[in-house]
Amino acid sequence: MRNRRVSLLDIGLDQSFDASMAFVQSTLQSINAGWSEPIVDIDFVRSRDPDTVLAAFTAPCDVLHVMAHGDQDSETPTFSSTDAKTTITLSELGDYAAERGHGLNASAVVADGCRTGIGSWQKALRDCLHGDIVYIGTSALIGWHESTVFCSAFYGALFRNKGKGFTPFEQALDAAGRAIDAYAAITDRICPYKVMVLQPSRQARLAFR
Repeated sequence: MRNRRVSLLDIGLDQSFDASMAFVQSTLQSINAGWSEPIVDIDFVRSRDPDTVLAAFTAPCDVLHVMAHGDQDSETPTFSSTDAKTTITLSELGDYAAERGHGLNASAVVADGCRTGIGSWQKALRDCLHGDIVYIGTSALIGWHESTVFCSAFYGALFRNKGKGFTPFEQALDAAGRAIDAYAAITDRICPYKVMVLQPSRQARLAFR
């Protein structure tokens, strides 16, 4: 059994995002309880520095979990903070990755913000990819409650087999499906989180050969 690495990236930078990120961290830490070695290693970044944020996007991990406002109305899909002082566009992420010769290097991405699962986000993110990923985005406006319900189910399912028998990609895909079903059962509502498999665009394949 090898440890899984989860990178938590808070771009939202307000009290509600802090609360959500603290919840995710405590959930992951509780999964480690009782084991002689951690099952999951947690990297946490909360910063306004663009280089720090962009480096966190491209750092190797099994799951990259981004909390921020999702802006789909700008020229390119954008992660932003509540006070709008920090913004990262997917075009900036693609350019940053291309300059360094490697794209977004995660098996799965949880884009924990409003409407991050729509087509424009999927299309833009494909230009940033090093390889195929499990992408979890949303199809509606969400808040702290929706995030809490989904993420508790997702991470509970993700580590239920303690990493045995699945690749990180397969494990994330399976966990996302289970979390969507659990969300519907718990809330009696359609889950706003959507799971899909994204492949690098032709542009990304050429940039990250």
